[in-house]
Amino acid sequence: MSAGVCLAGRTAIAGIGLRQYKRGESPYPERGVLVRAIVDACEDAGFDPADIDGFVSYGDDRNEPVRLMSDLGTRELCLSTQVWGGGGGGIAGAFGLAASAILTGQASAVVIFRALVQGNSGRLSGAVMAHHLNDHLRAAGLVSPAQPCALRAQRMFEYHKVPLRVCEELVRASYYHGARNPNAVSFGKELDLEQYRSARWIAEPFRLFDCSRENDGAGALLMVSSERARDLRKAPVYLLGVASGSARGWGDLLENDEDYASAGFRPIARRLWQQTGLQPLDIDVVQLYENFSAQGVASLIDHGFCTYENVTEVVRFENLIAPSGGLPINTAGGNLAEGFIHGIGMAIEAVRQLRGESSNPVPGARYCLLAGGPGAPTVSSAVFSNERV
Repeated sequence: MSAGVCLAGRTAIAGIGLRQYKRGESPYPERGVLVRAIVDACEDAGFDPADIDGFVSYGDDRNEPVRLMSDLGTRELCLSTQVWGGGGGGIAGAFGLAASAILTGQASAVVIFRALVQGNSGRLSGAVMAHHLNDHLRAAGLVSPAQPCALRAQRMFEYHKVPLRVCEELVRASYYHGARNPNAVSFGKELDLEQYRSARWIAEPFRLFDCSRENDGAGALLMVSSERARDLRKAPVYLLGVASGSARGWGDLLENDEDYASAGFRPIARRLWQQTGLQPLDIDVVQLYENFSAQGVASLIDHGFCTYENVTEVVRFENLIAPSGGLPINTAGGNLAEGFIHGIGMAIEAVRQLRGESSNPVPGARYCLLAGGPGAPTVSSAVFSNERV
């Protein structure tokens, strides 16, 4: 029996909590925001925060769980870990760690979290670059996350002949959903295409609206066994499978992978589909980490939703929006239009969507793909369902 079969449907998300603020406007320090998000997740589930015995994070979160114990009344800490790396690529892998701990008896109630209040922890870009670029690349002038992603995007556009307009389609879909989500920073604001097309350059081909926002805040998701979840307040959302890792060529961050236009997901997606017995056609909705628009497109290609040759048939505004599109993405607005707390909001939207609580519901949705930060040295993806299969 494969690891994927062992994971399938045996753990579930029982509670979610999200606190989001405009950057620089958090009313609390980072740990204070995080504790409130964790308590919100427990209240959502009808669960005593003191019974949490495990914590998992990613992306170099600085909130060491042992420092959360007194605030939460933790009775016993059994698991305290996170995914290596400074990017959002590890977000789905964090759920795999939590599920593994629960299924092996190392912990019984695990919170997956990410917090970011930049007045405390500093600008995210600095921490990310510590992991994403080595001295050789910095010496060549690559000093921000947008720059190496821009190089990969140019390969996709120039070598693989992917039309630049697909990025606009993806950004439009994110803002369409964000404009209809009361919790999004873009709520009530349709994307002005002229403003999008004339916005200042960040790193060609990326203009301002091609790039993720940064917000203060924290998100938390409570994971327990499927049996325990059924006795709690909200309908369980089951974890069906997780895959994480790196493709050949990422060793020591050499930027030397075989398909330079790739977002790094090809071997990870292959393992995820093998684990779950699903394929791209089975997925009803995607929560797609888009640090930059082109990387979101590359992630869809890597996961098998389209190819370089037929990408324009799939990445179309009408196809990407709920409720009518065939492949709705980022139904809360995603990193571009809902807000950016290193991607944790997308995991929370996956749960909301499968519970029927999304502001942009996908009718009859059963399977949701959560894809981590594309182009990060380590990437991960997971599939969630509202049915235990």
